[in-house]
Amino acid sequence: MTDRHPTDEGGEAPCFAHLLDAPPPVDDEQLAALVRTLADAVVIADAEGTITFWNDAAGRVFGWSPEEAVGQGLDLMIPERFRERHWAGYRQTMATGETRYGDQLLEVPALHRDGRPLSIAFTVTLLRPPGGGAPQAIAAVVRDDTERWQERRRLRQELAEARNQPTAGD
Repeated sequence: MTDRHPTDEGGEAPCFAHLLDAPPPVDDEQLAALVRTLADAVVIADAEGTITFWNDAAGRVFGWSPEEAVGQGLDLMIPERFRERHWAGYRQTMATGETRYGDQLLEVPALHRDGRPLSIAFTVTLLRPPGGGAPQAIAAVVRDDTERWQERRRLRQELAEARNQPTAGD
């Protein structure tokens, strides 16, 4: 008979301390390059709604270069009829530090520089100072979803028309 406790499975407990000393798989410079070169648009706006970061993909989606967009307000991509509602929600989010959209894909109308309407899909993340506190900015990762939105709209219309068609027995 051994000295082992009946629940002892033997051997040393695994030690994962070496993982804490390992360098991160991606450093800050690589992360910055990733955000700048993503195929998805990345837009960051400060607490007042002034654009502080706009990657090249945002330029392709909205038509404004990073140099033109940074320093501007978010209104440059928000259709006028939605601005009041947008800003009410934005101010509330910055004041409370909470958003109900933190884990949802949002789909909203947007505006291209040339005035044409877009349909965009995006997620948002509140950016807080190290250690927490009130959000200092909001980051959005955005895709132009206009083609898919138009296709869904066309299919809904076809479905509605098909439902309204009289059947052969009518």
